[in-house]
Amino acid sequence: MSREAHVRFWERAGVRFLRATRFPLYRQAQIYTRQGVHLDRSTLADWVGRAAWWLTPLRDHLLDQLKRSAKLFADETTAPVLDPGRGRTKIGQLWAYARDDRPWGGADPPAVAYLYAPDRKAARPIEHLAGFAGTLQVDGYGGYAALARRGDVQLAFCWAHVRRPFYELADTSPVAADALPRIASLYAIDAEVRGQSPEQRRAARQEKGRPVIDDLRRFLDAKLAQLSRKSTLAKAIRYALTRWQGLTRFLDDGRIELDSNIVERAVRPLALNRKNALFAGSDDGGDHWAVIASMIETCKLNGIDPQAWLNDTLVRLAAGHSNLRRDQLMPWNYVPAMG
Repeated sequence: MSREAHVRFWERAGVRFLRATRFPLYRQAQIYTRQGVHLDRSTLADWVGRAAWWLTPLRDHLLDQLKRSAKLFADETTAPVLDPGRGRTKIGQLWAYARDDRPWGGADPPAVAYLYAPDRKAARPIEHLAGFAGTLQVDGYGGYAALARRGDVQLAFCWAHVRRPFYELADTSPVAADALPRIASLYAIDAEVRGQSPEQRRAARQEKGRPVIDDLRRFLDAKLAQLSRKSTLAKAIRYALTRWQGLTRFLDDGRIELDSNIVERAVRPLALNRKNALFAGSDDGGDHWAVIASMIETCKLNGIDPQAWLNDTLVRLAAGHSNLRRDQLMPWNYVPAMG
């Protein structure tokens, strides 16, 4: 079925924007049946698996390109997977590694690579990021600390995660309410230099941001000393103070962002798909999910139509496109096929 015929088929089924549907395979099979096309869900799953097989070398090449960067973001999200023989699902993980240097004018294209793993062990990012040396910006998950202890990677933490518990407590806690404008002022300073060079961003942060950081540290230290250690507010303050070095690393490096929202946005489509599909059929299915999502989301980050890219790229791969020229097939290098 040609791309045009495929689009017309889904439009007749009432779907106007195909790439936004996120329909699980069983629902796609039902829709095809209503249109007089009988396709078993296992057939669709086989097609997805075959497409993922062709695309896996590209996802791996994409990850290799990301690991050459000086700075990445990382996050992870759950991936329910059917556990045969037990009559229920198990919880796997989809790990996301992203690059987006646009806030500081970097030349490398934005991209994200996902990898499936059956667990959330600290060994996973160590394995995935083998060969990477630089700054990894993450949330507060302690599993990344093992990677940093190896010496090649330094962690930058996320002010959005620091802010969240203060925001939740602000209506009942004057201390939490006082912390919020201090954090907001850091974002206001950064907004003034967004898109400027790392040197310009660092200079503005040193001049305007460091006094805010120093004041906030004194404020948090003083308030923590007055609180019960078991209080929710004390927990929120300790979360920030125990990660202070990584939280303040942005002051000395203009390439570092205040938060890890870039990669959090990259895992949001996985969460939406998880809500619709409920679970992957196997660990292999989880890996297929990661491979295809890597290429689709990287297309979107680069303003490329994922459906057009998938159609053209799978045709080229099946026609014998050399693995030695995989970089030509990266979404940021995509040129639509002629004719």
